[in-house]
Amino acid sequence: VSLIACEDTRHTKKIMNKFSISNNLISFNKHNSLSKIPKIIGDLKENKSIALVSDAGMPGICDPGEELARAVKSEGFDVICIPGACAALTALISSGMPSSKFVFEGFLPKKKSEREKILSEISQNEKTTIIFEAPHRLKKLLRELSEFCGDEREIDISRELTKKFEEHIGNNINSAIKFFEEQEVIGEITIVI
Repeated sequence: VSLIACEDTRHTKKIMNKFSISNNLISFNKHNSLSKIPKIIGDLKENKSIALVSDAGMPGICDPGEELARAVKSEGFDVICIPGACAALTALISSGMPSSKFVFEGFLPKKKSEREKILSEISQNEKTTIIFEAPHRLKKLLRELSEFCGDEREIDISRELTKKFEEHIGNNINSAIKFFEEQEVIGEITIVI
C-alpha cells in the first residue's frame, strides 16, 4: 500500500519492524480522524492505496475506521476488509452463549436516560447481547445490569482477549460483582449477556 493509517504509529511500527516492513505511517484515531479523512480521500483520488490498522481488535468496530469506510465508499472507492481478531465475536464464541442471533451495543452511552433505555432493552432481549466497557466503569455497569436484569442473569466478562493475560469471569451478574468487589479492573473489557 502507499501508506498505512494507524491508531498509534508507535504500536504499528513495532510489528512492522518485527517483519522488516517499511512504509509511511500516519496517525488515525478518535482524536484526529475527522481532520485526516479528507487527506486520505485525497490520496485515494491520486490512485494511492491505503491500509487502516488498529492497535487491537478490528478497525471499524467501535472506532473511527467506521467513519473512514463510510466516507471512502461514498466517494466510490472500494473498502476491502482483511479480518483479524474482533473482541465482540471472540468473546461471544468463548462465552458459549447462543451465537446464532445476537445484538452488539458497543460502548453504552454516558447520558443517563439513553443508557437506561438500552439497559432496559437488554433486560427484555432474548438475544445474546455484547457490550464493550472501559475498566474504570465496569463496576458501575455491573450494578446497573443487576438492577435492570437481576443478579442471576447469565454473563461472561472477557478481559484482554487474544493477549497473554486473557481472562473470563462470571457465570451470572452476582458472581461477577463479587469477583470485582476487591479488585482493580484493568485491561480491555468485553461483556456477553
